[in-house]
Amino acid sequence: MERTPSKTWRIAVLTSGAGRGSNLQALYDYFKSHSLPLKIAFATASNKDAPVVQLCAKLSIPCYILSPKKDKDFEIRLLKLCQKEKIDLIALAGFMNLLSSSFLEEVKIPVLNIHPALLPKYGGKGMYGMRVHNAVFDSGDKVSGVTVHLVDSEYDNGPILAQLKVDISDCKNAEDIAAKVLELEHQIYAPTIYKFLSEH
Repeated sequence: MERTPSKTWRIAVLTSGAGRGSNLQALYDYFKSHSLPLKIAFATASNKDAPVVQLCAKLSIPCYILSPKKDKDFEIRLLKLCQKEKIDLIALAGFMNLLSSSFLEEVKIPVLNIHPALLPKYGGKGMYGMRVHNAVFDSGDKVSGVTVHLVDSEYDNGPILAQLKVDISDCKNAEDIAAKVLELEHQIYAPTIYKFLSEH
């Protein structure tokens, strides 16, 4: 039986500098339309010109500019933000960098990631974005999909929480695959986050 939270779960969404924020929008829409006790307390982007920054402004979600590559104290700042905002879960959405094992231990909350392929295939260092879809297309696979998993200190390695598959036999190129997989991402991430929080 699912327990009913006495409070609203607060999540942080980490993005990159290039993402459109479509997964953040999908999370926001799902939580709102289903009247779920989840709130996106803040998001991060790695540069102020990232499209997700404007999206956050539109949705009234605080967005902090934190760059893993430029800020040597990135994890310290992120940890303090998570503690200050009483975050219950971190959701990675197009976030390309590896979080250290020391950060994962110190933050003491689950970190989830969504990957645009059926792990353990097409995962690991350097496998992100169109690189994944190009590899899938070049392989001749007839099926691709999306994976939501818990994050550990290795790329795309943590326990798998959910997967969705899609037939890609009619896809003419990697861009066609990317479009099909993105639709699945928007379907699976929010309900998986809610299910995970409800059961843990």
